[in-house]
Amino acid sequence: MEGKANIQDVAKRANVSIATVSRVINNQGGVRKQTEERILKAIKDLGYIRNAAARTMKSKDTKTIGVIVPDINNPFFPSVMAGIEQKAREKGYFAILSSTNESPVVEQEILKNFIERGVDGVIITTANENGDHLKQVHEQGIPIIAVDRSIQYYDVDTVLVDNVKGSYQAVQHMILQGHEKIAIICGPQNTTPGRERFIGYKKALEDYNLKLDERYIFQGDFGERSGYQGAHQLYSLEERPTAIFSSNNLMTIGCVKAMGDLDWKLGEEISFFGFDDVDIATFLNPKLSVVSRPMHALGELAFQLLHERIQFKDPVPKREYKLSPELIIRESCRLRYPNNSPDGQSLKK
Repeated sequence: MEGKANIQDVAKRANVSIATVSRVINNQGGVRKQTEERILKAIKDLGYIRNAAARTMKSKDTKTIGVIVPDINNPFFPSVMAGIEQKAREKGYFAILSSTNESPVVEQEILKNFIERGVDGVIITTANENGDHLKQVHEQGIPIIAVDRSIQYYDVDTVLVDNVKGSYQAVQHMILQGHEKIAIICGPQNTTPGRERFIGYKKALEDYNLKLDERYIFQGDFGERSGYQGAHQLYSLEERPTAIFSSNNLMTIGCVKAMGDLDWKLGEEISFFGFDDVDIATFLNPKLSVVSRPMHALGELAFQLLHERIQFKDPVPKREYKLSPELIIRESCRLRYPNNSPDGQSLKK
């Protein structure tokens, strides 16, 4: 009965009146401690979420949506949020933004809070792609849209970028520039972007008959520190890579900082390509080559899909959209001529 209990169920379980339960959940006082403890236990046992009954009875939307991201420090998410907010304002909606710091526990707490606030819908980049925790939202009739990461065991509309295509094209560009020893600083493999960008990297090497070398694979966590550590580890190799592909913007920042500390000459001793454009990309010398995502458009589309789900209650099959990334070629990835072949012909498929 978890997630479906109402205030009447709680009152019956605790053997008290509905008014007494209401006083407890609204912190109004006037209830004996022993009785309050019994009510709180009943709430926990039944999985009651405050405002669930009120939500089913209300006739009007709150014009409020909840947005959950894993890391507000990542510039990608504020840009997506800007797209969401723009479209939300056009339709008269207000968006509440919360960050989980990649914690599934915090994410569950935020979702519960959103339910209690009576949000009309949720847009989420989840810290837990399993999706079981979203049942509590579904059972309240609240539509959910997934952005940037898929939900594995739960049918929701999803808005992604073509990560495999983007990383493939970046690595392909480095290969055609003559690079064979190409390293990758990966994102977490239990996330859609981390997993798919690694797939694109491997596929490009495979298509151009280059061996996957475990020495050149560093497992990062999408954080700046892991990019910094990855660059240091790759620099310490006896046989260093000649090019690095970084799987997200924060790891790119960390990687570039490490190159400066190591005096590893970017664009000369080491070529570089990053996934996601970053503010520093065009301020550095050389400027960074990147895979750029349509962040604002991702947010706009996510809200559009959510608004449709809010307006039209009839169930329809889940929808998935993949937007194309753009390769921005700057100066950080330069020619390297293997096997005395200036045109790199020996590397072609």
